[in-house]
Amino acid sequence: MNPATASVIASAVRLLAGATVRWRGCRPEAHQRVYFGNHSSHLDAVLVWAALPSEIRRHARPVAARDYWESHRLTRRLIIRWSRAVLVERDNPDAKTRERQIQAMLEAMGDEESLIMFPEGTRGAGTEIGPFKTGLYHLAQHRPGLELVPVHLHNVHRLLPKGALLPVFMACGVTFGPPLVVGPHEDRATFLERARDAVRRLAPSTAAA
Repeated sequence: MNPATASVIASAVRLLAGATVRWRGCRPEAHQRVYFGNHSSHLDAVLVWAALPSEIRRHARPVAARDYWESHRLTRRLIIRWSRAVLVERDNPDAKTRERQIQAMLEAMGDEESLIMFPEGTRGAGTEIGPFKTGLYHLAQHRPGLELVPVHLHNVHRLLPKGALLPVFMACGVTFGPPLVVGPHEDRATFLERARDAVRRLAPSTAAA
């Protein structure tokens, strides 16, 4: 996408969402990362993308559910095109399928691109953060030392409620937290719970405590 067009779209999204962007224990740096957060709206990835500074945004690609975003609705197809989204299946019934999904994300990243992903795998109600699926862990296993930045989205579930066709103005928040890496001997379950807790700690009530 043309940088000027991307800037206009990002500004419009932040204005519509009334988005307040915060960086806590993390700086917006232009190197390869995975931004992962809680998921409560189809606008989550767009809002995280829009919250990034322009030099980072142009190298950030959302990971999106193929079954939803590859439907025939024209607007969805346009969003996929301009966002350069990486489409994946929500469910990985076997290890071979899961590995194909991870390889697709690694290829999309190359040496420069960052990803925006939502490890819950499906939208929640906006009040609790569901268990994380394993993709984030396996992705990090293939890229040791890759920075994984937790992101908490506040109030976004009210911006575009389930079943709504158009968003409504609602003050939202996007908070980026301290990067994580997978420890050398850290098992999958321990890491995924630690990553989930990192997102949870960025919630406004928790951060203020």
